[in-house]
Amino acid sequence: MTEWWTSLDLFMKILWGIAMATSLIFILETVLTFIGIDHDGSFDMDTSADGSFESEPSMNLYTFRNLVNFLLGMSWTAILLKEQIASTALLMLIAVVVGILLVAAVMYMFKWLSKMQQSGNIDVYKSAVGCIGKVYLSIPAQRKGAGKVQITINESVREYDALTDSESELKTGASIKVVEVLDPSTLLVEEMNSLII
Repeated sequence: MTEWWTSLDLFMKILWGIAMATSLIFILETVLTFIGIDHDGSFDMDTSADGSFESEPSMNLYTFRNLVNFLLGMSWTAILLKEQIASTALLMLIAVVVGILLVAAVMYMFKWLSKMQQSGNIDVYKSAVGCIGKVYLSIPAQRKGAGKVQITINESVREYDALTDSESELKTGASIKVVEVLDPSTLLVEEMNSLII
C-alpha cells in the first residue's frame, strides 16, 4: 500500500485523497439518513414575509451534501479515466461535468421524492362538511355542551369536539353527519336516521 501511494504523482494523490474522504462522508451521510439522523446543512436560507424560515432542501444548490456529491463524482471520474485521457485539462473538464451532472441528478431525485410526501394538515373548513362519522362521547342536545365525534377525512380517522342542534342527546355510537365547522376543532353535527325500506 505504501509503495502504491509513493508511486503516485501529486495530482493523483490529491484526487485519491478527495475520493477517499468524500466516499467516507457519503457512506456516513447515507447511513445517518437511513436511521433518521439526517441534517443537510445549507449556506443559503430564505425567509418568508412573517419571518419564518422556508427552504426546500432539494432546491438549495449550496449545501454540504451537494459539495460532497460534486467532489465524489469529479474525483472518481478523474481517477477512472486517468489512463484513457492523456490531457489533464480535458480529464478535469470531463470530471467537472460528471460532478455537476451527479449534483443535478441528486437534486432532481430529492425534488421528486419531496413531491411524493403528503402533508398531514387538513383544512377542516373545506374537508369536514358532509363527512359521516360516529359519536365518540355523547353530545348534549341543543348546544348545551360538547361531545366528541370521529369522522373520516382523506381516508384518515380524525377526532373533533362536536355540538348539535338536535332536540335530544346524541349517544355514543350514533351515526352522524357534519353540518358546519364552528372552529378548527369544533363541528356542528346532526344524527343520521337510518332509512327503513
